Amino acid sequence: MLKILLVGAVSMLFLACDQKVRHITNDDPLETGRQFIEASLKGNYEEAKKYILPDSVNIEYFNGLVKFNDRLSAKEKEGYKNANIIINSAENLSDSVTVISYSNTFKNTPAKIKLVKINNEWMVDFKYTFLGNG
Repeated sequence: MLKILLVGAVSMLFLACDQKVRHITNDDPLETGRQFIEASLKGNYEEAKKYILPDSVNIEYFNGLVKFNDRLSAKEKEGYKNANIIINSAENLSDSVTVISYSNTFKNTPAKIKLVKINNEWMVDFKYTFLGNG
């Protein structure tokens, strides 16, 4: 009986760990960009951060976005959370760089993000949005 309980407990532990560790496949630039934008609009910053190209400048800008959004009113947060993404264009600059122009139905302000392909995965190069799109 003790062995059955032990096997059951170990199995549940593995299942719980498996559910927490979710590998995101970023194999399409448009889908990666859309998922990043959606997670950001919804305030799901842990999810959005998974799509950020992990360099110090990108992380700094992303943390600034999180702090800025934390100061929004409840009404604004709800507006963003309920907004739909509008993809205006996606321009493939090369086989490893894509720029997505988008807005959302809450503010309808045009914005751009750049995605770069690193190790066969597309990542958001967030600094592009803040450093003059260059």
